[in-house]
Amino acid sequence: MAQFFRWILALGFGWLALLSGCVRTPDYVDRLPLPPVSRVQASASLAAAQRVLEQRCVVCHGCYDAPCQLKLDSYAGLARGGSEQRVYDGARLAAMTPTRLDIDAHDVASWRERGFHAVLPEGDSRREPRESVLLRMLDLKRANPLPEVQDLRKDFTFDIDRKQSCTDSEHFDSYANAHPLWGMPYGLPALSDEEWTAVNNWVQKGAPYIEPPELSRVIKHSIEQWESFLNQTALKSRLMSRYIYEHLFLASLYFKDLDDTQFFRLVRSRTPPGALVDEIATRRPFDDPATDHLYYRFVRRVGPPLAKTHMVYALDAQRLSLYRTLFLTPSYEVAQLPTYEPTVAANPFRAFAAIPVRSRYRFMLTEAEFVLMGFIKGPVCRGQVALNVIQDRFWVTFLDPEVAWIADETAFLAAEQPNLDMPAEAGSSSLSGLWNSYGKEHDRYMKHRISFLSARTQDGRGLDIKSVWDGDGKNDNAALTVFRHFDNAMVVKGLVGGYPKTAWVMDYPLLERIHYLLVAGFDVFGNVGHTISTRVYMDYLRMEGEAGFLMLLPPERRAKLAADWYRGVTGAGKAKVEADLLGFKGTPRISYRTARPERELFELLRTRVKSVVEHRYELPPREKSLAKLAAVRGIAASLFPESSFLTIREGDKRTHVSILRESAHTNVAHLFGESARRIKKEDSLSVVLGFVSAYPNALFSIDRQELAAFVDAAGKLDSEAGYRALRLRFGVLRNSPQFWPHSDLLNQANLKLGPLDTGLFDYNHLEPL
Repeated sequence: MAQFFRWILALGFGWLALLSGCVRTPDYVDRLPLPPVSRVQASASLAAAQRVLEQRCVVCHGCYDAPCQLKLDSYAGLARGGSEQRVYDGARLAAMTPTRLDIDAHDVASWRERGFHAVLPEGDSRREPRESVLLRMLDLKRANPLPEVQDLRKDFTFDIDRKQSCTDSEHFDSYANAHPLWGMPYGLPALSDEEWTAVNNWVQKGAPYIEPPELSRVIKHSIEQWESFLNQTALKSRLMSRYIYEHLFLASLYFKDLDDTQFFRLVRSRTPPGALVDEIATRRPFDDPATDHLYYRFVRRVGPPLAKTHMVYALDAQRLSLYRTLFLTPSYEVAQLPTYEPTVAANPFRAFAAIPVRSRYRFMLTEAEFVLMGFIKGPVCRGQVALNVIQDRFWVTFLDPEVAWIADETAFLAAEQPNLDMPAEAGSSSLSGLWNSYGKEHDRYMKHRISFLSARTQDGRGLDIKSVWDGDGKNDNAALTVFRHFDNAMVVKGLVGGYPKTAWVMDYPLLERIHYLLVAGFDVFGNVGHTISTRVYMDYLRMEGEAGFLMLLPPERRAKLAADWYRGVTGAGKAKVEADLLGFKGTPRISYRTARPERELFELLRTRVKSVVEHRYELPPREKSLAKLAAVRGIAASLFPESSFLTIREGDKRTHVSILRESAHTNVAHLFGESARRIKKEDSLSVVLGFVSAYPNALFSIDRQELAAFVDAAGKLDSEAGYRALRLRFGVLRNSPQFWPHSDLLNQANLKLGPLDTGLFDYNHLEPL
């Protein structure tokens, strides 16, 4: 509870700090309405405004998918304004110029040159608050509130790929006449009088901002320690630091045991520790920094964390000791540093070949949830093409880093460098046909990998359940569950839900390539060719993960499961599936007793990670009605949206539950035509405690005595009309007067349940109802 209240305070101060920009605040001052004010002067007026911006605006305007690129999670975003250019554009033929806030430009004038328009008064109109697009959008909603209809689709377009109308102050009247209902918040209730007054007063005063509070002495000392460690001059240390940076560049770093409310980014800077950070802006963390003097520095993050992007990573003395043990203690030589040539830098097996595989693997396993979260919350904070390549729910475990053959991995992967090239080496405007060459390379790699494993495991006899990592008896990253939806996903610790359709057992080369494919190497500003090449390559990696699971099953069962997972895949695709999933012929040293050995294996995996597994999402035994809801299958399940939050009221107590639809497919091996491969009669629901989604589609709120009726109605759904009736009876709709109070309740509850690693929900995916 104490930590919860520290977070509440931190969010308040964070938003005050938010109103100051991030890395290069002074550069913004030249074009801001008023100079900074003291914290004493500003706190009363800003505190009310920051709550409104956080709770009513950031929930839709917080990532690359923010409408009109208007990011409202920092003052830098407010000052930058909006743009008609879309970041997510699946048909883009040439890569666009990156528009990363606080990275690609550091003053308002530069953003105006890049086509961004103001939403706050500035320049000659800075004393005219009515020139504020922000205020006029809020006023438009107040003048034209949401209609009291049950379905808003007649007046609004809620498709996430909808054509956006990004008006500026000059054209606002035309926008308002054409779309009188499109005030802000879009498709949601207007601000209350008190909320509107707070924002209006703030803009009337010139939208003042204040500097963030100074960092404490102990935090400054920790930064000095870490920057000193990461900027050692020995080649071995420099290679280590490059590897660490390329894996942590998206992290929200914090200093454990010192302050869990202050977060930082690790960046490359032209300036050394002690000087003002001069961040090197490159598309990818492994691109050429174009300087002979590169330093790794810490930059403070500001603003409220968002559930869809917030990835925490702890730093402390124990972590520092681990890095020394993994990277500096082992005996290996670094004769020269790898170049930044794309063929080297985009391929971690070339760039970091000198570092022992065991060290690299241990580094990634230590925070495996964070590593997998990178491709879910990283560059692809929304991306259907990147995510329709995986099943809707699957379990993930890992090969033990101490398996007998790990000592041979370094030499094996060094020899396989030519077969492990990654799409990022072709840049961000690549031709889509390049996937053919990667496919051929992958075929060679898999052939060699299967031969390597067959020899090292003595045709499987060296494989048993102990080949799966148990977290060393203390690390809860040993077991993960991935929930995937149409264009977003979530990864959580533990083996959550009933038996999944598929599971992955990952090894080091797979884990590393996922990071360099979808996190370090993926450019959200890239063209269609880059996106397709990335998607096709991920097909190969998915099959490798599934093959790791199949290796632990009897050979005779593998083909039947693969055929079920890849129904409808024919020709060359089928041959690829069979080669990758069924190429390993060895028999593991595991005794199975039933005709469904995969279920036995699921239980063996549960037992293997039992001492470290998370249980926070499991329904308590008393929740029999919720267990009944989790048993809903088929058409009834298919009528639910992908992600729903159910709040159960019981006096002053509130129980929050996530209802997650698992959409069944004949296969996920094709880039297009996902809807044609849907098998709704095989859909199912997962019902878990807490919030296992950053993007709710529907909100429900019921009294405890209504739960049985809700579950009974859910189980009997057989039509869209039936689901609509369920929503009208139990739902918190977009136009409900209770929408914002309920939203505040959810965000506060989420913060209380996981104050360190969570954040505000995203409402861009809410249903029209």
